[in-house]
Amino acid sequence: MSIQEVSAEQLAELFHHYHQALGPDFGGASKPNAEAWGQMPQPERSRLVAAARLALLELASTAGEREDSRRYFAKPGQAEWGC
Repeated sequence: MSIQEVSAEQLAELFHHYHQALGPDFGGASKPNAEAWGQMPQPERSRLVAAARLALLELASTAGEREDSRRYFAKPGQAEWGC
């Protein structure tokens, strides 16, 4: 799956899931009844989705910059040697 195929909603929900799951491992409060994605207040979910959307946009734009910087170089095995 490429980054273009990931929706902001999917990324936000996964991030929330792992954030809740890893909290106790990093000194966070242990929450036996961690708040499920569907039980979160709508404004909080919207904020996480907006943050995920911005992260995806930034990742996509920096991926384009990396492709531009590589366009001047030959692919492995395709370089012509000698002048």
